[in-house]
Amino acid sequence: MNAPPRLFDRPLHRRRLDRAAAGFGAAGFLKARAAQDAVERLEAIMREFPVAVDLGARDGAFAAALAASDARPRVPFLIETDLSAAMLAGRPGPRVQVDEEALPFADESLDLVVSTLALHWVNDLPGALIQIRRALRPDGLFLGAMLGGATLTELRQVLTEAEAEITGGAGLRVSPFADTFDAAGLLQRAGFALPVADIDRVRVRYSHPLKLIADVRAMGEANALTDRARRPLSRAVLARACELYAARFAEPDGRVVATFDIITLTGWAPHPDQQKPLRPGSAKMRLADALGTVEQPAGDRAG
Repeated sequence: MNAPPRLFDRPLHRRRLDRAAAGFGAAGFLKARAAQDAVERLEAIMREFPVAVDLGARDGAFAAALAASDARPRVPFLIETDLSAAMLAGRPGPRVQVDEEALPFADESLDLVVSTLALHWVNDLPGALIQIRRALRPDGLFLGAMLGGATLTELRQVLTEAEAEITGGAGLRVSPFADTFDAAGLLQRAGFALPVADIDRVRVRYSHPLKLIADVRAMGEANALTDRARRPLSRAVLARACELYAARFAEPDGRVVATFDIITLTGWAPHPDQQKPLRPGSAKMRLADALGTVEQPAGDRAG
């Protein structure tokens, strides 16, 4: 079997997380949003998860949101993990440095796995999801959020155009992201039951494009592609990119907009008692009758 391509330089990503750890909270608004959303989803599930893991905990946003939630008593034991040991330092509770590509958990040892904004840096996402599913006990829950879709599309466009215009060529400056349809399919491939994927599009306003770039670095989300452009961006390219950004993506008050798509995945480790989809053709009532409409055969034009 061929090994998956190494899209991301994981050691470089870890070093960038290490550097970002001390000031992560100042730019952790996306992490906090995804963590709060995960907790709200848990609040709607009236069952206990005795042993839980937070993969890619960063500054502990999920644990903090859970502590303020009615769901906290139902998650009595939470292990925080991160690729960066520096991200885990300085707070109480069980914490362990873990590479999301090589999980150390025994099969069927966990009741809940949560991951917010970490898995989009995994080279073999299907493999990581399979490891998560195996670590879950039957009927255990996976809640994962990752950046995807149109995330940073504005920045990608202006950097590519500015570099091509000034240097005659453009390197890869912004990582590629999965879309919602791909993400839902990955859950099925990994063997999860009842898979669901949805998207939260966040539009963030900045006074200047350089403020956006500073936030991306402060999050530890700077480009870590294995095939990234090796030469640093010149001042001329950055200046031109900022001009293009302001011209195309500024609002009437002069502030520019950046798009972040947060894709949330929900899946359950299979269990015999879970709901099953109905067998095709087993319905007791036609959809047209339920809706009170006239059924039109495929290919016929409606009258």
